[in-house]
Amino acid sequence: MLAVVAAVSLGACSGLKSPPATFDLTAPRGERIGGAPRGQLLVAEPVALAILDTDRVVARPATGQVAYLSDVQWSDRLPKLLQARLLQTFENSSRLRAVGRPGERLTGDFQLVTEIRAFQVTSAGAEPVAEVEIAAKLVNDRTGRIFGARIFRAAVPAADSAGPPAVNAIDQAFGDVARELVRWASGLV
Repeated sequence: MLAVVAAVSLGACSGLKSPPATFDLTAPRGERIGGAPRGQLLVAEPVALAILDTDRVVARPATGQVAYLSDVQWSDRLPKLLQARLLQTFENSSRLRAVGRPGERLTGDFQLVTEIRAFQVTSAGAEPVAEVEIAAKLVNDRTGRIFGARIFRAAVPAADSAGPPAVNAIDQAFGDVARELVRWASGLV
């Protein structure tokens, strides 16, 4: 009996897979924009299709095909993580009087509403490329009127289509998009 239990235990242990490496996004620093701080902005959690509303890292190995990288993951659901890093990027810019999340009992002048359209590494071409695309709307928080809308895109070559090199390239592409989005929104608020 003891031999059977030991054999089953060893078999179960050999089938165990190590957990995926967990990665975070980097909020760009040093993007201070001149002028006196003005306006208050609320940054809503981005909306995303189910394939992006997860902590898994998306890969597109072929046109129209979606997969997840098995050896890496984000530190939280992508929309929640993106919201936190966008807030930090706005704070790092020191351009606005205040920035926060809806529901934090804050009254904002504007609300940033975003949609994650792409956040992936694509290897359908000759070289893998990290792609980030975010659609943004700046909405007057009192009237609901859209004050401005724009789509932000960045593509960064990736050293590999899997693992840490893919995630690092996605993080760089996100940094490019975040800096441009903050410049744009800060200029309108």
